[in-house]
Amino acid sequence: MAESNSESDFLKKFYIPTYIFIDETKISDVPDAPEFPVLVFINSKSGGQLGGDLLKTYKTVLNEHQVFDVEEEAPDKVLRRVYIRLEKLKQENDEFATKIHENLRIIVAGGDGTAGWLLGVVCDLKLQHPPPIATVPLGTGNNLPFSFGWGKKNPGTDRNSVVSFLEQVMKAKEMKIDNWHILMRMRAPKEGSCDPIPPLELPHSLHAFGRVSSTDELNMEGYHTFRGGLWNYFSMGMDAQVSYAFHSERKLHPEKFKNQLVNQSTYAKLGCTQGWFAASMFHPSSRNVAQLAKVKIMKRHGQWQDLHIPHSIRSIVCLNLPSFSGGLNPWGTPSGRKLRDRDFTPPYVDDGLLEVVGFRDAWHGLVLLAPNGHGTRLAQAHRIRFEFHKGAADYTYMRIDGEPWKQPLPNDDDTVVVEISHLGQVNMLATHNCRSKSVRDPSSTSHHNGEENGSDEEDSRNEADGFGKFGAADTFKIPDEVDISQLS
Repeated sequence: MAESNSESDFLKKFYIPTYIFIDETKISDVPDAPEFPVLVFINSKSGGQLGGDLLKTYKTVLNEHQVFDVEEEAPDKVLRRVYIRLEKLKQENDEFATKIHENLRIIVAGGDGTAGWLLGVVCDLKLQHPPPIATVPLGTGNNLPFSFGWGKKNPGTDRNSVVSFLEQVMKAKEMKIDNWHILMRMRAPKEGSCDPIPPLELPHSLHAFGRVSSTDELNMEGYHTFRGGLWNYFSMGMDAQVSYAFHSERKLHPEKFKNQLVNQSTYAKLGCTQGWFAASMFHPSSRNVAQLAKVKIMKRHGQWQDLHIPHSIRSIVCLNLPSFSGGLNPWGTPSGRKLRDRDFTPPYVDDGLLEVVGFRDAWHGLVLLAPNGHGTRLAQAHRIRFEFHKGAADYTYMRIDGEPWKQPLPNDDDTVVVEISHLGQVNMLATHNCRSKSVRDPSSTSHHNGEENGSDEEDSRNEADGFGKFGAADTFKIPDEVDISQLS
């Protein structure tokens, strides 16, 4: 009985009473405000049956009204409702609601696409103090959870596992992470579509990557413009093609993809069957990155400069976090001498810089499994721009945070452009096993051979430049009677 009471007292630290969510419900016999109130978002389709099982457990452990299935209701709609409700209660001098608002945290369980979707929604809220986010690894790659110490494998769906995870959430530290805006623009093709072609249905992360409306400030007459955001990486070429084949197969036969180890094995087999271990024989050089596009970078708020891409590079990765394809680090840890010689800074997740890495073939990718293995380090960039050559190819493959698509490329008229630029930052929750390094954390700087800190200069670009949001929360419209400036 004592053990049961102890667990009950512990769970009260996270419990949000029903009246916070439902207007008709009045507060009654509610204890002190929870120290770590959480909203839990779970993709019930992630990890085979795991997502559904985890959803049931969280609804048993916490108030079912604070646990949401993203397959049933989009996170932006949930957060819109919750924040408007909290603001109303605050205006009524409800101190309990005020404390919940101040201490709110978010747990998201799913793949990297689901986690990125939540991050994009929170980013779009434009809160002064956005709720920090903890990620439960339910996907195949789980790069976001792994980067911040939450592991690569599902931590379990039973009650004890959930309680253990909540204990980690309670102890976790807040950590800033850069977020990035991606824009793709092309002249409207004379025939056919230029819309991204996802694997059978729209991946979650691509909810934040779609065609802009005619009223969007980035819209240009005669062009199709797409915009979105990324947290971990943007990649193009070989790796995205393999990922596209994997996701398409999984959508067709979900029953074969209920085990993380089987998923990873299937992924490797696709790399073999598509010929990427003998890329020079099976894939034309016209599909190599340098033949497809001209790449330009901007190191800080300066001038664009051409980036030399070796002609053998068949895949390029623009990396924000130290985890790619299930925990590999393509950038590695350059020595102090290499940092100085190439004018690099240590890779931080909040320094406003992306690490740009290239790969020749699948064998080159396997180098990452070796100690100190890394890809071809090309650059660090505050902005990066791909200008696709006229008629270079009918299509290419791209990927954002684990979610791939096939991108048609018009073969006439103007160049197709993809541009990635720094947008801002949001808060993550990190455990003591966190692999990501911060310019704000002294222990991070000592990890890199005593090199100088990267700059944490805030991005000067603002909403007036047309890069004010991800687009993940287009339905987040605050009613006129609510003062958005008070949602802080």
